[in-house]
Amino acid sequence: MKLVIQIPCYNEENTLEQTLADLPISIEGIDCIEIQIIDDGSTDRTVEVAKRWGVQHIVGFKQNRGLAAAFKAGIDKAIVNNADILVNTDADNQYCGQDIAKLVQPILRGEADMVIGCRPIDSHPEFSSIKKKLQKIGSWVLRRVSQTKVKDATSGFRAYSKDALLHINIYSDFSYCLETLIQAGHSNLKIDTVDIGVNPQTRESRLFRNVFQYIWKQAKTMISIFLLYKANVLFNILALIFFLLSILLFTRYVLLVFFLNAPAGNFWPTVVLSGVTFAIAFQIFLTGILASLISSVRKQSEDINYRIKKLDVFETKKENEIK
Repeated sequence: MKLVIQIPCYNEENTLEQTLADLPISIEGIDCIEIQIIDDGSTDRTVEVAKRWGVQHIVGFKQNRGLAAAFKAGIDKAIVNNADILVNTDADNQYCGQDIAKLVQPILRGEADMVIGCRPIDSHPEFSSIKKKLQKIGSWVLRRVSQTKVKDATSGFRAYSKDALLHINIYSDFSYCLETLIQAGHSNLKIDTVDIGVNPQTRESRLFRNVFQYIWKQAKTMISIFLLYKANVLFNILALIFFLLSILLFTRYVLLVFFLNAPAGNFWPTVVLSGVTFAIAFQIFLTGILASLISSVRKQSEDINYRIKKLDVFETKKENEIK
């Protein structure tokens, strides 16, 4: 059983050494542990620190491309290297490295495809009261969108089985946390959680400059991924709203003209508006059908992609056995 511990890095020379030192060197049930660094265009000595520590795999970008791109590159590399489990942690040593042993246990027992390390939100020393509330609200919303029961949706401390890695497709350019959770939920992957500890803060977050930017980016990601998987739901809701509005307008016309004997000519604009809203509802409904068809094509494409990646894993394993 091969475990790859992945650390996305961007100018982390001051914290990477501490993060690497905190990682476990052996875990019961794991035969091999390898470290994988994703250098996201660092301009400092991050790569030198990784090489000095004997990191086995280093994936480098020539310029900064963002956390989502780094995570995607890490997945591809882990698949090529035939990892049975991939654990992702942060280079700022936010998460306790020794908790990786807890993180991989549900996968080792065959009980989960994806495991999320949940931070102690209420007692987290670095979280303000506002951030704690936002974390809870965000996780609540994501549980509804992803159809999961994860209590810390934005935690980047996660373990993925090989099958989960083959299913994941990253579309976002911001962060992978919400997107992979939504994908896993809609792909019927088994998701589990474990409680983890956190270390003192070593630096400020680089994903966002303030709370408002964080809310905007996370909300945009959730909406985008939700529309990718459930666009027909949105169109059906909008169609229903316009249809009910059309019925309401037409009912008003009938009540006024036929029951209250009001002059029919005075209410022709109501009839016209009713017809317009009904036409809009019908057009939106047809768009929803088209969205459903596109979603079916996307799902077929993801299934094909899964089979191709699985075949690549088989071929790579076969080549390694020959060597």
